[in-house]
Formats: sequence, C-alpha cells, structure tokens
Amino acid sequence: MNSLHELLVKRRSIRRYKDEPLDAEAVKLILEAGLMAPTSKNSRAWQFVAVDDKDMLQRLSQCKPAGAHPIAKAALAVVVAVDATKSEAWIEDASAAASYMQLQAADLGIGSCWIEVRDRYQVDGTPANEYVQELLGIPEEISVVCILSFGYPDEERRPCDTSKLHWENVHIGSYKAND
Repeated sequence: MNSLHELLVKRRSIRRYKDEPLDAEAVKLILEAGLMAPTSKNSRAWQFVAVDDKDMLQRLSQCKPAGAHPIAKAALAVVVAVDATKSEAWIEDASAAASYMQLQAADLGIGSCWIEVRDRYQVDGTPANEYVQELLGIPEEISVVCILSFGYPDEERRPCDTSKLHWENVHIGSYKAND
C-alpha cells in the first residue's frame, strides 16, 4: 500500500478464501501487529490463539448460529481473548489488537473478517465465549472477544466509497443534532 488512507479505503471484510496456506512470515507479521497494539496502562491483557488446523477451524465456525462461517474455510483463525481482571478497558484493548491484525493482513494482501464472540450465543443458549474456551482450553477468566478469520481472498469487494461517508455523524466543538 502507498498510504494508510489507501489501505483503509481498500480494506473490506472478506468471507471467502482460497484453499491455500498463509506464508509463515505473514502469520508472524499479523500476530506481531496485534502484540504492538496499544493497551490501557500497558496491561497487555490480551491473549491470541492462532489456529490453522482444518478440523478445529470447522469446529470454531460453529461457535454461533450465524456469521461465523468464514472461519471454516480460512487458512488461519486468531482467537482474540483477554483477561478482564487485568484491565478495565479490556474490550477496547482486544479491539485495538484485532484491528491492528486486520490492517496488517490487508497490507499483505490477505483478507480477514471479524467474527464477534462476546455476548453471542449458540442456538441452545450456550455463550459462544464458553464454547470457544472449552474447544481451545482457554481458562474461564480469559474472555473471548472475537475470532479473526484470515486467508487469501476468493472474492473481490469494492473499496469504500468515500463520497458516502456519514459526515453528519461528526460534530466539531460540541454535539449538534441533525434535524
């Protein structure tokens, strides 16, 4: 990419992936980006579980009834979890790390999709968080925020149309209602 702005315009959620593994160096860079994300009080309370086993990817894709299907065909999934006892800003910390990983992937030509796990449930009412914890042996005190799916895109998405940005949601100096 030539600039961060260009990367932001072009990065889109990718839900279909080619059946090819990711380069080990690319995976390292993606994980490294997450580790460089800012955290409240430098707590670094997040934990990342990288999964590339096809059977486990399939099982992770069943963490909730809708929206998790991209995980099954991904080359890699990264479970983003965090110890909420180490930071009051644990959701923000995990979200920043996940976003950094997605941006790094996009810069490498790798697609990604954020699959929300926090406050999501399976059909039987089981929290998706608990399902993922049990599958991967994540301790109870470590909460799963999301799963990021990664892979080489097998779909094309149009870049963001910056002419359609919701500038009415930007307020300068103070909030002003849009009439």
